[in-house]
Amino acid sequence: MELRDLIVTPLLLIVVYVVAYFIRPRVTDSLTSRYFFPALTVKVFGAIALGFIYQFYYSGGDTFNFHTHGSRQVWLAFTESPAAAFKLLFGGTDQVGVYKYTSKIVFYGDPSSYFVVRIASLFDLITFSSYSGTAVLFSLWSFAGSWALYKTFYKRYPQLHLHLAVCALFVPSVVFWGSGILKDTLVLGALGLATYSIDMLFNQKKIKASVILLLIVSVYIIFHVKLFILQAFLPAIILWVGYKKVINSPSVVVRILVFPFLLAGGAFLSYWMVTKVGENDARYAVGNIARTAQITAYDIGFYTGRDAGSGYSLGELDGTFGNMVAKMPQAINVSLFRPYLWEVRNPLMLLSALEGTALLAMVLYIVFSVRFRIFSILNNPDVVFALVFALTIAFAVGITSYNFGTLTRYRIPLLPYFTISLALLYFRNNERKLARLDTTEK
Repeated sequence: MELRDLIVTPLLLIVVYVVAYFIRPRVTDSLTSRYFFPALTVKVFGAIALGFIYQFYYSGGDTFNFHTHGSRQVWLAFTESPAAAFKLLFGGTDQVGVYKYTSKIVFYGDPSSYFVVRIASLFDLITFSSYSGTAVLFSLWSFAGSWALYKTFYKRYPQLHLHLAVCALFVPSVVFWGSGILKDTLVLGALGLATYSIDMLFNQKKIKASVILLLIVSVYIIFHVKLFILQAFLPAIILWVGYKKVINSPSVVVRILVFPFLLAGGAFLSYWMVTKVGENDARYAVGNIARTAQITAYDIGFYTGRDAGSGYSLGELDGTFGNMVAKMPQAINVSLFRPYLWEVRNPLMLLSALEGTALLAMVLYIVFSVRFRIFSILNNPDVVFALVFALTIAFAVGITSYNFGTLTRYRIPLLPYFTISLALLYFRNNERKLARLDTTEK
């Protein structure tokens, strides 16, 4: 934090809130307008708080490597040599004549991390390379995605406006870890916007150039920042769109006859898309996923993260697909509900443990409340989509993190989808409570 932060950030916040004031009527109604500014405010607060935590608690870390030891160098290049800056911003990682700057950029050799540096560099041009100012702009992207995700489900279930708002906008760890200058912030925003765009194009049949462009940009960002998220997202989307068409068919016979073909076709298309997405990166090729999971887990748990004091283990990983799948229940459990309270080693772990405990209590309460009606999940494509995507990410990050600190960040994309699926499952199976909500709104 520097003097420029104290000058630039307040001015930027004034502009942000003035613009938001005029935008709010266009993206809200009488029920949702009450959540707009609180959701925006917690995102902004989370972005600035993240910087303070990294500076005064961790004394450095990824967010400063993206900015102070990353985009700041590109901004300096703009002030000294615009030609060099354009090379850094738009060229490859083998540019000539920019060593003066690249030697100080920590993530220059990592394409996915350097992509975040490029985005931060663009924002730095607006904020004069103010860390907190650039962090606020990151939080706006995350807020846009979260609000888009909220609107996607709200328009189907308006009586659940409060519950969906809590799930999509106010989950504590998502607010904190998904607002600052991090990969997770970009991915979180892109996922929400991609979900909204796909729903508009394929479910709502509203074909607009702006929506298509938004989808392309969102998918592009996910592809370049966290490829495995896209590999989990695409099959869930195919299932969502296809399953909704089958469920909405008025003919039971058509549903029965079409469903097996949909399942087979969807599986084939999902496999093909996952293969195509990963073909340019050997780590994410279908045949190498298990080996990549093993290497990543051991690196984070026993090497780069060994001094964090918050490691965990799911047992030996041997790099085979069968071994990885066998650990699926453990991986999903650790992503959703751990660390347990007795595993806490520091204050941030305590917050994560409290959230995991609350989530576990929520799951148990819902399971016992709906009982056998839980199988009605198959009648709701929205629940199926959100749950499949969330559990796939839970499996992926649980099997590859082996460190609770890293896991807390990696799991934030799944939490809005998982909690939304729980809310829909509970209320759509509890007619009395749903009727009460309808009566309250009237």
